[in-house]
Amino acid sequence: QVQLVESGGGLVQTGGSLRLSCAASGSIFEINALGWYRQAPGKQRELVAGITRGGSTNYADFVKGRFTISRDNAKNTVYLQMNSLKPEDTAVYYCAAGIRLSTVRVPPGGQGTQVTVSS
Repeated sequence: QVQLVESGGGLVQTGGSLRLSCAASGSIFEINALGWYRQAPGKQRELVAGITRGGSTNYADFVKGRFTISRDNAKNTVYLQMNSLKPEDTAVYYCAAGIRLSTVRVPPGGQGTQVTVSS
């Protein structure tokens, strides 16, 4: 059973930065790929970025050049460094896991962490 614990959200002004963290536990296969989704009020959940144990990454177009995903395999922790934040980045950010980048999913009951960007 994969367990993911997010932290690091908060309130920041436009142009500011935040760093999210997610501690993962589970089998090495189930957490081979880790990533982040987000969901804004009234909108569908969308993939933000993902990274494999080997370091391969993918990003949504709307965060390229602003967000950086990284992971510490020894700690089974994934990070999302968010720079140049915009009000439209306001959302609940959820950690996700999967066998490969294309299959990362948020586990049932994922709590997420709120990110609010003020204008």
